[in-house]
Amino acid sequence: MIESIYIWFVLGLFSVATGALALYGLHLYVLLFLFRRRVTSVRQQQAQTHANYTRDRADSDWPIVTTQLPIYNEADVVHRVIQAVVAMDYPAGRHEIQILDDSSDHTREVVDGLVERLREQGVDIRAIRRSDRKGYKAGALAYGMKTARGKHLAIFDADFVPPPDFLRRAIPLLDASDKVACVQGRWAHLNRRESWLTEAQALGIDGHFAIEQGARSWNNLMMNFNGTAGIWRRAAIEDPNVGGWSADTLTEDLDLSYRAQLAGWTIGYSFDIAAPAELPNTIEALKSQQRRWATGSIQVACKLLPRIWVSKISLGEKLEATLHLTHYSVSFWMLVLALVARPVAGAAVGDHMGLTWIGAGWFAMALATFAPSLVYTYARYTLGEKWSGLRTIPSMVVLGCGMCINNSLAIVRGLFLRGGEFVRTPKSGSVTGLARSSSYRATFSRLWIAELTLGVYTLFTFVEFLTSVHQVISGFMLFYAAGFLITGLISMPRRGRESEPTPALPTTPVPVEAAAGS
Repeated sequence: MIESIYIWFVLGLFSVATGALALYGLHLYVLLFLFRRRVTSVRQQQAQTHANYTRDRADSDWPIVTTQLPIYNEADVVHRVIQAVVAMDYPAGRHEIQILDDSSDHTREVVDGLVERLREQGVDIRAIRRSDRKGYKAGALAYGMKTARGKHLAIFDADFVPPPDFLRRAIPLLDASDKVACVQGRWAHLNRRESWLTEAQALGIDGHFAIEQGARSWNNLMMNFNGTAGIWRRAAIEDPNVGGWSADTLTEDLDLSYRAQLAGWTIGYSFDIAAPAELPNTIEALKSQQRRWATGSIQVACKLLPRIWVSKISLGEKLEATLHLTHYSVSFWMLVLALVARPVAGAAVGDHMGLTWIGAGWFAMALATFAPSLVYTYARYTLGEKWSGLRTIPSMVVLGCGMCINNSLAIVRGLFLRGGEFVRTPKSGSVTGLARSSSYRATFSRLWIAELTLGVYTLFTFVEFLTSVHQVISGFMLFYAAGFLITGLISMPRRGRESEPTPALPTTPVPVEAAAGS
């Protein structure tokens, strides 16, 4: 009796996990289809909108824009982002720059020195500081908005380098309709070729921005502002039905954009406006970033999905919003699958029906695994790099497997935690061709022990499958083993400083590789 209950329990977990992964895989196929059917016409329409706007409008008629740079202890990169924002082309007297500096270290001196020199040159720029970090990034953006002159608010994180024409290209799309709350640009990469870690991240980000965001925005589905490289209509944020910036989740950008769309606003996306950014170049920094994104997205799902499902939007919009907001749960189902694969295989030995069940589950898993590979490779193709993404697929899959413990714990945290500390991702100022170490350290955890342990477990499962009737599916276990072992090994603590040092003042600009497709 107990054995029977156990068998049905592991088979149930296996079925739910593979079913969930298949669902999210199918979702990616749908997004690819939606992207392909609209990409040509929308890009042409946006180009025409830009041409008409710039042709018919004198510089004095362009709206006043405030660019906000939320900063917290970013001495390695603050010089670079300020230079880039100051260099943006926009009519004189109509571009205000706010440095929302919550820093507690030498970054304050860097910012003050830059602001003083730039103001002497006639740049409309100032540093804005608060007495505390209440509300973290959301609190800083709301505080700055109180004194902002702009009708529109552009936002860039410290690791971004916006191109000179960003505002000139984004404003016409934002002003195309009074109901557009925000226009999101595409993220490009400063240091994609620094390592296999940055290459794998870049491919995943390209898939999100080149395919997923366009598919949502251009087909009247809910999409998200990504927290940076976008520009907001101030009236949308201040709309009483929207409620402004909120710090009750760790992804204030996702939260605000969904609340705005529920209030009747729309969010636009431009494939052709690309802002390069620095990718985390250490596993600790990447884990920190992914923890915040995973926790925050689940917090937003818990907060807003009830409102979404009782709203008057279409069923298709509700389904897309649900899959979008819960997408990080893929990591949890991957972890469940890694844990139950071996007992499930053992439970089905000699059972024809059990083997058929397992075969169907692994077939669903194969479909789910192939989906991101296809979508992200096609994303690179749309960026003009032919099928170059194929060579990065193995490292992307390995990294995805290796990160699933980190992300799963963050998901569970998001189910029970409201708000939380906004832990910024350490940046180094690294670009391709000039790899640098950050002056800051991400928080280390002991997850590497669990990752190595699970790596050994899945490696034994791979060997067992390879010498049994499960040879066909043994490859999945090999990817799991490689992911857990590699992630665990590079996450092991190393000798070095455990506290954040005081960074040195940058004396020269950092060179930037800012090609949109880099």
